[in-house]
Amino acid sequence: MAELNFGKIGVLMGGPSSEREISLKSGRAVLEALKAAGLDALAVDVTTDERLQNESLFRSLGIDCAFICLHGYFGEDGRVQEILEGMKMPYTGSGVQASRLAMDKTAAHARFQGAGLRVPRWMSVSRRESPAAEDIQKRIGLPLVVKPVTNGSSIGLSLVEHEADIEKALREAFRFDERALIEEYIKGKELTVGILDEAALPVVQIVPKNRFFDYEAKYKAGMSEYLVPAPLAEAISAQVRAAGLLAHKSLGCYGFSRVDIILDEHNTPFVLELNSIPGFTPLSLLPKAARAAGIEFDRLCIRLLELAWQRHLPAAVQGAGRRGDSGTIV
Repeated sequence: MAELNFGKIGVLMGGPSSEREISLKSGRAVLEALKAAGLDALAVDVTTDERLQNESLFRSLGIDCAFICLHGYFGEDGRVQEILEGMKMPYTGSGVQASRLAMDKTAAHARFQGAGLRVPRWMSVSRRESPAAEDIQKRIGLPLVVKPVTNGSSIGLSLVEHEADIEKALREAFRFDERALIEEYIKGKELTVGILDEAALPVVQIVPKNRFFDYEAKYKAGMSEYLVPAPLAEAISAQVRAAGLLAHKSLGCYGFSRVDIILDEHNTPFVLELNSIPGFTPLSLLPKAARAAGIEFDRLCIRLLELAWQRHLPAAVQGAGRRGDSGTIV
């Protein structure tokens, strides 16, 4: 394929969600990589979820395509994707419906189960109708995990070991969402599988210093060790990669994603969730997995732009077309 001129690339970062600061870090890393590769890229700081304001912003900047680095609400729930599709603008990552499914952990769990994947025992509760702690404990057991249905980065997540702490954990989750997901806690190895171009990358094992991979373990330096590739028997690694790829496909995701998995004491993989726009700094987990497969960070970013254009203009891109100054394939 001849090298494409992607035109002016808008790196969408920030956003209105609780993950804004993390998004800014991802966006800055991607912007630096694209500029270092000689591409015409600029930062687009998204501050609202209002459709018309964002359309106006994107048009005023004259961007030809969007590299989405928006984590959480608005970025990963299909809303910004819907705006970009309405503008007929190429963008990286999954489409509207797949993004919505991935962001809604209960919808994703149902899809995973429908595809034959194992997930922890789970239930969804709302702020308005929350069962008694005793009933939750009887249904899920202890310990259990409580987290907002539509939040990421382990924000609002609690590990509960005593029935008396369930209500407190629910209050914490409800600070960030009207619904909470309650899951069985499964002891085992914390793994993640990056997906790139419909193929599974090497498995990463996360060894947090905390009991589990919480916000501090994710973002505070020195709080987690990452083993890439994970020290697993090849047959087990293949099983984990297959589960990750099936999770990606079951939601209809495109281009890339990252699937979080627990490998229990019997070497059974349990899918926890799928991140349609995972962290995107050179130290983040998807880039670590890509590097283990021989794909450096700048090349990873460029590949995602290529995939965005392949979806937008498949015939022209697959035919090795080159974008001219007007922003069209010639």
